[in-house]
Amino acid sequence: MADTKFKLNTGAEIPALGLGTWQSAAGEVEKAVSYALSNGYKHIDAAYCYGNEDEVGQGLKTALESGVKREDIFVTTKLWCTYHSRVEAALDKSLKSLGLDYVDLYLMHWPVAMNPDGNHEKFPKLPDGSRDLVKDWSHIQTWKLMEKLLATGKVKAIGVANYSVKYLNQLLPEATVVPAVNQIENHPSLPQQELVDFCKSKGIHVTAYSPLGSTGSPMFTAAPVVKVAEKRGVTPATVLLGYHIPRGSSVLAKSVNPERIKANKGLITLDDSDMKILDDYAKDLEATGKVVRYVYPAFGVNFGFADQPQGIIL
Repeated sequence: MADTKFKLNTGAEIPALGLGTWQSAAGEVEKAVSYALSNGYKHIDAAYCYGNEDEVGQGLKTALESGVKREDIFVTTKLWCTYHSRVEAALDKSLKSLGLDYVDLYLMHWPVAMNPDGNHEKFPKLPDGSRDLVKDWSHIQTWKLMEKLLATGKVKAIGVANYSVKYLNQLLPEATVVPAVNQIENHPSLPQQELVDFCKSKGIHVTAYSPLGSTGSPMFTAAPVVKVAEKRGVTPATVLLGYHIPRGSSVLAKSVNPERIKANKGLITLDDSDMKILDDYAKDLEATGKVVRYVYPAFGVNFGFADQPQGIIL
């Protein structure tokens, strides 16, 4: 199962399982990346905003020097919000840190532009403490700059992250290139089924982040997850990672612990009865408005969606 791949609308293949590097601490992520790649992982997910691309790059370098082939690795990184008007410059910074000539996938991290000349390079704030956003700059303008990257050879594919149906409906009529991927928070407590189905209908592949429910792995104790885990004789993590494969989505497993990195590779095929237990739970949460989003950005209030249900973003 860990060797499963999905075809993107570019014709390239994305491995179903990837190593996530968000919140991976300094001094740990380099070893995690090199260990993962040396133990069969083919997909590494990074981002400029995470502040650890240099270490991810060192991990990639170690793996490549040990015999892993660059063409066998799928590397993703992301454009941060303060660089929406400086897309190629941002990509060049990431490539330098990663020690690569190209990335396989470059994502717009959020469809929100922040002040590139603000009081912080990544998280500029206004005097009232709210995020310093550039409200007269559209994510569609950013996408047009993303599209130009394809001619440079520095990216093999471009995509988006944290896009809702609303934002995709704004983007697609203006896009020359359909995003290859939409990376979203996704797990049984936040199935985002309408969004997943919409992406499929448009040929946009979904990659799930925070599949365990982000920090502290809160999804481990969800009753349906425990039920399937006990039924199959596996851990809740195995169930939560395996949930995405029958849905046609790739999934990012974040860990710096070698034992967990290795264990996460042990994906299993959940059968129809397993998926029904998880899907029924997800449908009930959606029907009752009790879906739970664990990654909810502070700048939401500036964009007028802080009063929306947690299951809706942007």
